[in-house]
Amino acid sequence: MKRNYDDPAYTEFRRQVLRRDGKKCMMPGCGAKRRLQVHHIKTWSSASSLRYDISNGITLCYDCHKSINGKESHYEALFQEIIT
Repeated sequence: MKRNYDDPAYTEFRRQVLRRDGKKCMMPGCGAKRRLQVHHIKTWSSASSLRYDISNGITLCYDCHKSINGKESHYEALFQEIIT
C-alpha cells in the first residue's frame, strides 16, 4: 500500500506525534525544532497495523531522519525507550 500523505488519518497521526514530542527532534543530542518529520519506528511496510498508532511514531529532524535511512531496525529499541 502506497502512503497517502493527504489521508486525514495520516495527518492526525503526524499531528499527535509532533505534539507528544514537543515539536522537536527526539534523537539524543539533537533537539532541532525545524524541518521536522514523523518517523515510523516499525516501518510502514512491515507493520501495517501500527501505521497510525502514535506509539509507533517519533519526531526526527530531516538530517537525523536521513541519517538512519536503511538502518531503521537498529534504532527501534532506542526510539521505543525514548517515547515511553
